[in-house]
Amino acid sequence: MVEWTDAERSAITGLWGKIHVDEMGPQAFSRLLIVAPWTQRHFASFGNLSSPAAIMGNPKVANHGRTVMGGLDRAVKNLDNIKAAYAQLSVLHSEKLHVDPDNFRLLSDCITVCAAMKFGPSVFTADVQEAWQKFLCVVASALSRQYH
Repeated sequence: MVEWTDAERSAITGLWGKIHVDEMGPQAFSRLLIVAPWTQRHFASFGNLSSPAAIMGNPKVANHGRTVMGGLDRAVKNLDNIKAAYAQLSVLHSEKLHVDPDNFRLLSDCITVCAAMKFGPSVFTADVQEAWQKFLCVVASALSRQYH
């Protein structure tokens, strides 16, 4: 179980309250598919992913990005038991979708980059980044749990 300080809880919930899923979800997921093109193999049904412009303009990519980013709400609301909150998603991603668990870390990095670009250093301070990255590491670990 992860221990959260009051400052970490405040940083995570405070940043989450500023994030617009409809904006950051598509940005982060598009970034993942661009910077880690091998992740595209899971999304052949999404159509044209042949270039950064095609990925960023793809409505299926944007929709999945909103879904993934919106799913973080479950973790924010269950900070004390993220593993249990993501147990079914972990099974789905490992047993049915066969997603490489490292992809969760890669997406976490893309979400962090998008948050830093959106909010800048006055909001996305080093302390906020530390708490946010810890949070996303816990989420990635919970999603990877079924693989162990």
